Amino acid sequence: MLDMETISKSGERIKKLTLALSDAGVDTALLCTPRTMGYFAGFFEDGHERLLVLAVKSSGEVAMIAPALSAAQASRAGVQNVRSWTDQDNPYTLVSDLAAEWDLKTGVIVVDDAMRADILLNLQSTLPAALFKPGTDLLAQILRQKDDLELDFLRTAGKIADETFDWILGEIQPGISERILSRMIADHMVGLGGNPTFSIVGVGAASAEPHHLNEDTQISEGDVVLMDFGCEYRNYQSDITRCVTMGPASDEIKEVYRVVYDAHMAGRDAIVPGATGRDVDRAARKVISDAGYGEYFIHRLGHGIGIGGHEEPNMVESNDQPILPGDCFSIEPGIYLPGKFGIRIENIVTATADGHDSINQEPAPEIIEVD
Repeated sequence: MLDMETISKSGERIKKLTLALSDAGVDTALLCTPRTMGYFAGFFEDGHERLLVLAVKSSGEVAMIAPALSAAQASRAGVQNVRSWTDQDNPYTLVSDLAAEWDLKTGVIVVDDAMRADILLNLQSTLPAALFKPGTDLLAQILRQKDDLELDFLRTAGKIADETFDWILGEIQPGISERILSRMIADHMVGLGGNPTFSIVGVGAASAEPHHLNEDTQISEGDVVLMDFGCEYRNYQSDITRCVTMGPASDEIKEVYRVVYDAHMAGRDAIVPGATGRDVDRAARKVISDAGYGEYFIHRLGHGIGIGGHEEPNMVESNDQPILPGDCFSIEPGIYLPGKFGIRIENIVTATADGHDSINQEPAPEIIEVD
């Protein structure tokens, strides 16, 4: 898949990468995921078991080794040096040839953290004297700060999620199962121009399972209905979590929702110049701990988002790096009471020079009770 607006930015992004490689003492990056090849070349393709890599040298040369079935599209994306192979060929001879041309046989090479193990093992076997290193941190520092085009795509993806939530409120009723409601959410995102990536629905006690697998459980009066869903728009992701009750909410549900809402806002208020992911996580976590629910908040406060659904920066205790303008990430505190119910409130935000903007519409300060 090609994205012409992204392709137009490929040159400046490649330049950032080559400067980062040079500064890190790395000879070449081998990129193989739709996320990284898409970002740097506008070519959002997955080679699966076939070798498909974008090679970027610190001195500026770019080449792609691609299956013949993908070569024409790679060229249309603007990759000038495409070296194709058929299923009758050994693609690693092309790796060896490129390494000889670029003097990489004893070079330092970084790779995607999501590179398939079989492909990495074959690369290491082909270039046994080269030093292969994870490119996670180096690539993350480039991808994390979103430009205006990326923010536009993220906002559109977020708007699709928001509008889907507004619509689904009118469709929730007793007797609908998690699976059915999940499918309704996904189908509505399609109708709004999004490509659904996930749709989690947890009803009643299942809402206390943060990564619940949808089942046939039906909605009953008094149940918490947790909905965590998102879609892709122009290769950029949305991710939102909202909780409602079917009919009147109990006093306990109202209390827990209010604590989670206050934690959500405390986390967002902590996004100030110089703040770290640790600072933001601690600000939200303190609200939940002070209310006596600390042991029931069992995950980080948030994760970065962009082309990838989960990327840097993370809002977590271990992250002591400052948040930068253009960083996009989730704020999603939760309280999960096993066997009873769970509440999570999630918005995607982008850091600015003086604070943050929410990509999603604001969550309700009190839990919504669906009639």
